[in-house]
Amino acid sequence: MKYEVILFDADDTLFDYGMAESHALHSTFSSFGMPTGALDYASSYKEINHGLWADLERGLITSAVLRVERFNRLFSTHGLALDAQEFSASYVRFLGEGTFLIQGATEICRGLSHLRLAIITNGIKEVQTSRIQGSPLCDVFEQIIISEEAGCQKPEIGIFDYAFAKLGIEDKEKVLIVGDSLTSDIQGGINYGIDTCWFNPWGKANTSGITPKYEIRSLAELLDIINII
Repeated sequence: MKYEVILFDADDTLFDYGMAESHALHSTFSSFGMPTGALDYASSYKEINHGLWADLERGLITSAVLRVERFNRLFSTHGLALDAQEFSASYVRFLGEGTFLIQGATEICRGLSHLRLAIITNGIKEVQTSRIQGSPLCDVFEQIIISEEAGCQKPEIGIFDYAFAKLGIEDKEKVLIVGDSLTSDIQGGINYGIDTCWFNPWGKANTSGITPKYEIRSLAELLDIINII
């Protein structure tokens, strides 16, 4: 068996970030007396948030800035008289409740329990820790590597150095990273010289110029990769 360590991305690989985000937006707007706020502003928020996360990947902003700036921009765009700092704090708490899993996540983690499993994520520390600890996957990961603690994020080499040190890994050939983001997970793995597996459940066209070693549509397919090699 070639791989001994599997580095999983968290959001939209094992955890359903879209469901967690919807829950957090609705709950936060409702707590601020705006029960239709999520419906009214979700599309705008997602566009702003996506752009800021792309900036984070490029090292242009920090996660501390991102978590408040996305709401500053949202409220400014729509003329909402809300405090972005307070709203962000509430949103982060609700987001941490979002323990929704991608189909097959529990089964694949149990099926690979003979290997060393870890999370490597660009998410916010308190959010990711809360979601993972509150989920059925709370006991399957040897380490949870979070960019806020590492001081750098995927696709930067530094977060992989941090992860390898935490896990005591020396042989890159024994490691596979699995994630849904070509620019973050796959490019990060390529940058670091480890094998990559792109989780692409919707069959998106890859026009990025980034080439993963493997591509899967379902998490169950990962078992075939591990067992065949």
